[in-house]
Amino acid sequence: MGRLAAPHKILFKNIMRNIFTKAALLVCAFGFSIPAFAGNKDRTGQAGATELLINPWGQSTGLFTSNTASVRGLEAMKCNIAGLSFVEGTEIGISRSEILAGSGVSVNNLGIAQKVGEHGVLGFNIMSVGFGDITITDDKNPEGGIGSYRPQFMNIQIGYARQFAKGVYAGIGGTFVNEQISNIHASSGVFEAGIQYLTGKDDRFHFGVTLRNVGTNMKFSGNGLSVNTQDPNTGLYSINMQYPTEKFEMPTYLNFGASYDIQLDGNHLSGPDDKSKHRATLMANFTSNSFNNDYIGSGIEYAYKETFMLRAGYRYEKAITSTDTRNTLYTGLAAGCTIQKAIGEKGPILALDYSYRPTSRPNNGVHVISVRLITRAKADDEDSE
Repeated sequence: MGRLAAPHKILFKNIMRNIFTKAALLVCAFGFSIPAFAGNKDRTGQAGATELLINPWGQSTGLFTSNTASVRGLEAMKCNIAGLSFVEGTEIGISRSEILAGSGVSVNNLGIAQKVGEHGVLGFNIMSVGFGDITITDDKNPEGGIGSYRPQFMNIQIGYARQFAKGVYAGIGGTFVNEQISNIHASSGVFEAGIQYLTGKDDRFHFGVTLRNVGTNMKFSGNGLSVNTQDPNTGLYSINMQYPTEKFEMPTYLNFGASYDIQLDGNHLSGPDDKSKHRATLMANFTSNSFNNDYIGSGIEYAYKETFMLRAGYRYEKAITSTDTRNTLYTGLAAGCTIQKAIGEKGPILALDYSYRPTSRPNNGVHVISVRLITRAKADDEDSE
């Protein structure tokens, strides 16, 4: 029986690998039907749960999420979940975003990724959006004075990714969406899938595709949508009337990306074990939105010894260059930096990321700061001994 266990285990792994690969490919292939509707001005603004479009991580926001093909680690859960495959041990991260600085709107985020098995990675992410205190008003108190409330938007995401073959990575995930105030709420679920492919010398070419936010419709309900009034027929009785609400769809989108790594000091490397001190990565990205304008983006990242990184990106959409006709508060520009260093010879890596995206006046831009703790791969530790 002991001799049969290993072959059965391998057979099971192969079956699950084939199922997972086909599922990811099917989801991404399904996404190719979306561009027929993407950028349709007649559907602009009809989607809800737009917090699903928020990227809370400091690295990818510094590129305006142009790194669909090259994103790696925990932040891939909000960009292209296939990049989660590159977590080699454990990665824990927290971040905070100041949306339109001075408005009181903030995003707090916590994520954890853990390698499971030889090639798989399991990720968990929870994100909340805060709006501060909002004054309660009604028809009798239009100026307030009767208290305040705090909306609560929360997304809980679980994902799994793994390497399926040399240079082929794929992932799939699901997100529970919840929006509520004290007496009105709505919830739904969405899923996503992504693929990354690496090729060329030293895997310098990166290609990525991801389909995100495909899910069920949402609809608000609760006591806040009801009102006590007099019976319109007799006027003698008090009755409770419920305001009807309409369902709304999720902000589905499809991302295509490509990137290329340039080893700036490659001519000075003498052997295969030498590592480049200076790296530059060029990126290009296209986003096909179901309920917004399509995006075309590009970015560049420079890294020195993979310890200090500078990055910048630009995202173009229709009419973004005109302050009179643009449909977004962003100007299209983004920039950021990262500092990361190992704690001791074999300790974890501590990383600090920051990004800034300017917005139209009178808003003061979007600031994102994140801190990540990354453990080393066990194999690397054993080799170093």
